[in-house]
Amino acid sequence: MPSAPGGPRLLLRRLREIMAEPVGAQDRLDKIVVLIAANMVAEVCSVYVLRGDGVLELFATEGLNREAVHQTTMRSGEGLVGLIASTAEPLSLSDAQSHPSFSYKPETGEEIYHAFLGVPLLRAGNTLGVVVVQNRTYRVYTDEEMEALQVTAMVLAEMVATGELQALAPLETGSALRRPLHQRGVSLADGVGLGHVVLHEPRVVVKNLIAENIEAELKRLDESIGDVRAWIDDLLDHGDVAHHGEHREVLETFRMFAHDQGWLRRMREAVISGLTAEAAVERVQSDNRARMMRQTDPYLRERLHDLDDLANRLLNRLVGRDMAAERGSLPDNAIIVARSMGPAALLDYDRSRLRGLVLEEGGPTSHIAIVARALGIPAVGEVANATALTETGDAIIVDGATGDVQIRPTPEVEASYAEKARLRARRQEQYRKLRDVPSVTKDGRAVTLQLNAGLLVDLPHLEETGAEGIGLFRTELQFMIAERMPTAGEQQNLYASVFAETGDQPVTFRTLDIGGDKILPYMQSIEEENPALGWRAIRIGLDRPGLLRMQLRALLKAAAGRPLKIMFPMVATCDEFIRAKEIVEREKAHLDRHGHPLPSDLKLGAMLEVPSLLFQIEEICAAADFISVGSNDLMQFLFAIDRENRRVADRFDPLSAPMLRALKMVVDAADGACCQATVCGEIGGRPLEAMALIGLGFRSLSMSPASIGPVKAMLLKTDAAAVGALIREELQQAGGGDSLRPKLARFAKTHGIPV
Repeated sequence: MPSAPGGPRLLLRRLREIMAEPVGAQDRLDKIVVLIAANMVAEVCSVYVLRGDGVLELFATEGLNREAVHQTTMRSGEGLVGLIASTAEPLSLSDAQSHPSFSYKPETGEEIYHAFLGVPLLRAGNTLGVVVVQNRTYRVYTDEEMEALQVTAMVLAEMVATGELQALAPLETGSALRRPLHQRGVSLADGVGLGHVVLHEPRVVVKNLIAENIEAELKRLDESIGDVRAWIDDLLDHGDVAHHGEHREVLETFRMFAHDQGWLRRMREAVISGLTAEAAVERVQSDNRARMMRQTDPYLRERLHDLDDLANRLLNRLVGRDMAAERGSLPDNAIIVARSMGPAALLDYDRSRLRGLVLEEGGPTSHIAIVARALGIPAVGEVANATALTETGDAIIVDGATGDVQIRPTPEVEASYAEKARLRARRQEQYRKLRDVPSVTKDGRAVTLQLNAGLLVDLPHLEETGAEGIGLFRTELQFMIAERMPTAGEQQNLYASVFAETGDQPVTFRTLDIGGDKILPYMQSIEEENPALGWRAIRIGLDRPGLLRMQLRALLKAAAGRPLKIMFPMVATCDEFIRAKEIVEREKAHLDRHGHPLPSDLKLGAMLEVPSLLFQIEEICAAADFISVGSNDLMQFLFAIDRENRRVADRFDPLSAPMLRALKMVVDAADGACCQATVCGEIGGRPLEAMALIGLGFRSLSMSPASIGPVKAMLLKTDAAAVGALIREELQQAGGGDSLRPKLARFAKTHGIPV
């Protein structure tokens, strides 16, 4: 039985010679198919490239009719070649024509060939084409021949990826890797960003594919694997995760993969076939990625991320590159693309050059989303496979309002978004003109508009927007971006800096809201079945009073002669608030005894996020100086919906009758007790929802900087009494979960209110 006389190594050596010749792309490809056919004793070798329009086109052939080149096409999934492209799996047949997927193309003249071997051209798990060999005889191709063809396919994939074959494809289609793509994620931060991709953890681009010295490459591979294993062992034995927690489980999974004998064997076999160590890692991981991307099991797809991380770390070790070394500087108009990212990493980038953010993970309530909104950076999360679909330097557009991401957009799409960005800029200019206009409704009701903040970088927005202070300062962000627990002095310095930046304007500090999805990297992780309903926020503060006391003391000392407002998150009962209030009083007395200046005025409030507090609403309004509705959590708990779960997150509307009745209960009780009621959740920053809140009677709203202009433009045109009358009438008539959104939208349109 004939087989590849020279094997993969000889084939690669001859390929290197062809790649070095100063010839055009078509001539080079023609020589490659002749070489493959000769090396594998095949009568046919053909290369099909997947174009940007999803069509496979015959680019070169030895053995089939040459006139069919650039004429024969098929869809992905059509015929044997299309089957390989769609499954990303090799296919070996002794009689191709008996296979149910066989598709006859008369112009090629392939009806006389029976034996068939095809492998996909893969790069980063993406299928770029197919290479096929055929023989007239009914024969079975050996494993060595399949290996030789797969190794060659990697070289061909690089030709496609680098654009060398671009000139041979129709102008309007291009190659699949470079085709325009439209991906849909979830909105994290509003705005439109046009720019070029910068990968947060840039992939190593393997350029040297063909090994000079097999033994030396095997040694390099083994040494690098040993280094990565040692790094994992060191973290597990001596790092912050040495004994427990979720982080340890992740590293244990890492260690399991690093010692997986099948993974190591496939990489060593790829080196033995003639590839460099880097090319071997790239090829094996590309095969893994192609296979696992087609899995529907979420657990298996998550393991793909683990394997990607491990392979990327191994590649960086092989080329001697620091994974974080390239994050400092950015090109102009940079859009960061990452699998996931913490808020501290985003703050490391030069914000003057940053135009957008795309994440494979991260929902609207994640801390990276909060920081992106604070920085005014358009951001989209949950974009599947974003890091594999993009290359550094690719043109990309991020629409934070809709969650759309356009990768390598066509000129028409780019022009459309450029116009959208210009219109947005003009609207922002109109909003800036409202900066100094008092926030008073059409019928004379003053409404205080404040900012949600959490970092010093947020504070310049006070001047830019004309906001009347900070209605929510999230103190936990300082803790989340730090590598260790901030000391009492560091906390006091931050709060003093906030006071210095805000001048005479009021600031409401929320005590630490950690736990749930907000895990501090240096604190012990607690395993909980449902973290959102678990040990978090005020519950941690009351159970670990030392942590709460340290923060309260820092706040009281930083205020020193200024008014201070503190509110406690996740209060579920009036008793919890009273216990927290007693701790404040003890700290205040302690500072007074030791001669520290105290705040000129101290107001303590509770966040209303837990529905149980609705049934103690009179008591909490009597005990607190103010209450602030955290609408995100209140709605989540009221409707029993996980707001991070896309299957149910949009099922209930904040303008539905149950939610509006709950909010009316709050504002009515607060008015009766002369207790100020504010809203600091996301609904306060959406014009239509804010219109409803004003109609219900709320006179203080806190929101992101970008929302101030649109909400002010709305309220200046709103008759609060008329909106309130509409809502009261509709709530009396509304059925169980009816939404008032359509009627409120109609009201706004009829009365010329911009929402």
